[in-house]
Amino acid sequence: MNSFAWLIPFLPLTGFLINGLGFRKLSKGIVSIVGCGSVLLSFCIVAGIFIQSLSEPVYQRIDLYDWMSVGSFNISFSFLIDPLSIIMMLIITGVGFLIHIYSAGYMKDDEGYGKFFAYMNLFIFFMLLLVMGSSYIIMFIGWEGVGLCSYLLIGFWWKNQEFTTSANKAFIMNRIGDLGFILGIFLMFITFGSSDFDKVFQGAFSLQTNDVVIISITLLLLIGAIGKSAQIPLFTWLPDAMAGPTPVSALIHAATMVTAGIYMVVRSNILYSLAPFSLTVISVVGTSTALFAALIALTQNDIKKVLAYSTISQLGYMFAALGSSAYESGIFHVMTHAFFKALLFLGAGSVIHSMGGEQNIRKMGSLRKAMPVTAFTFLIGTLAISGFPPFSGFFSKDAILSAAYSYSTIVFTILCITSVLTAAYMYRLYFMVFWGRFRGSPHQQEHLHESATVITVPLIMLAALAAFSGFLGLPHNISNTNLLSEYLAPVFVGNSRIMEHSESSSFEWMLAIFSLIILSAILWLAYKRYNRENVAVSLNEAVLPLPYKLSYHKFYIDEVYNTIILKPIKSLGVFLSNKIEKYVIDGSVNGVGDIALFVSSQLRKIQTGNIGLYVLLMVGGIILILIYGLSNQGAF
Repeated sequence: MNSFAWLIPFLPLTGFLINGLGFRKLSKGIVSIVGCGSVLLSFCIVAGIFIQSLSEPVYQRIDLYDWMSVGSFNISFSFLIDPLSIIMMLIITGVGFLIHIYSAGYMKDDEGYGKFFAYMNLFIFFMLLLVMGSSYIIMFIGWEGVGLCSYLLIGFWWKNQEFTTSANKAFIMNRIGDLGFILGIFLMFITFGSSDFDKVFQGAFSLQTNDVVIISITLLLLIGAIGKSAQIPLFTWLPDAMAGPTPVSALIHAATMVTAGIYMVVRSNILYSLAPFSLTVISVVGTSTALFAALIALTQNDIKKVLAYSTISQLGYMFAALGSSAYESGIFHVMTHAFFKALLFLGAGSVIHSMGGEQNIRKMGSLRKAMPVTAFTFLIGTLAISGFPPFSGFFSKDAILSAAYSYSTIVFTILCITSVLTAAYMYRLYFMVFWGRFRGSPHQQEHLHESATVITVPLIMLAALAAFSGFLGLPHNISNTNLLSEYLAPVFVGNSRIMEHSESSSFEWMLAIFSLIILSAILWLAYKRYNRENVAVSLNEAVLPLPYKLSYHKFYIDEVYNTIILKPIKSLGVFLSNKIEKYVIDGSVNGVGDIALFVSSQLRKIQTGNIGLYVLLMVGGIILILIYGLSNQGAF
């Protein structure tokens, strides 16, 4: 089956080419078959490789061709198939296929249907390239590709100026992180002479722990991860990215692209284990982002932005795991998060579709009666993300909390607080949308309906994954066999510096019991608070307490960035345009032209048309030439 591995990314690329070149002529049925079918075929190949890898460990490099070769310098376009890339490919193609199916129903009336599927296929291609590349250069190609597709899909409804502004913001802010990534690659070439994983990791062992070079490389790579995975300070683009169609939010900004930074750090685990200082930075960034984003999510009223800040917070959780050297736990949460967050975003899309485009949860309520399937699956996603046992998020979050407890009591405490906040804002979201009284317009109430089967079937399948995927990583107090950990073990076998995390069974049980008690209490309080008739449809900011107002306005981070970064840059641009460009650049260019015009205007005066004058000038010229020649011969 491995011989077909090269087809995994190129099948979606073929789908992009077919739909991209023929979207004006192909019917929606053909577009759907090509778009969904190409991803399904890729998933089937990945599934075959996964099944084969269960019987014997897979570590295979597939060299397609020499991309660049200059002297001893060589870059091969090649793929690496190992347990880590297989898990990521399963997530990308599996969840991606379900989202493609969902999109067939969600986007059926959109005039850009074919183009949308072309962009989605292109994104799948680049995301697969990112996780399959055997070097940082190939990873970077996929890295930039998904950034391009993110821009195209966020601004897909380009006629709306706000949406295109959001697309620009996401693209530009990601370029900041990408600069760090590519500088890290340059430093790798200088240090190790290659960007291939094998050569870089082998060469890294010759460096001392916390060597300035290894710290520089890992921190530069981390800048790229912070930008792509929306961590402090490069996180403000992700909530605005919700401007794109909901399937885009589910695929790119919940399940796949934003986890690219997590994957890159896990892939680079040997480098980061040699740089404990960089791991500390990762832990600080992740922990602070998890808490900060959760505080913002508590008060948001846009259903997609609540989930967006939730995504940022959960990504912070994953970074905190990586900072604790719990790489397997980080990937475990990547997997469970892909299932329940894709489910929540698609459920939100189903709600928005039924509400005629309304996204304000204060104008919803009681939707469970008209949308029972969406309500039930959304509840499963809510319980999973809040870590309610025995849903998937419970196992992956507790794995991170256990690792954090071994690493730092402060990190553990902050993550516990974040977990409580996660439950609070998610239960608030669920009860405000599906319980209480309906707070929308009579017209919206008349048209409330459950979504079509093409939308609800992916919801049901993702709900099943969100409910049961946690059993792939059972803790030691429940089972001696952690299937995911054992499967990923070969990826870390060469890293002897990974910190061991082995909490006692009593601690694991205590953590589980406290989680159950606290989450049950929050669930009951949220039910009592939001399952009421008098939930306000709008807010009076004049009476809001200061903490609520700060959270509601996202702690004014965008305004701060606008004041200290955007306005000075714009002012500098205006100065350069009005002064430097006008007087220095244009002045020097125009000055040369003015001089030429002046000289030519003077020379043209000798062109009188008078033959006598021409003869006189000619004779005078001859005389001057003779005088010059004689003077050179010493005649004078």
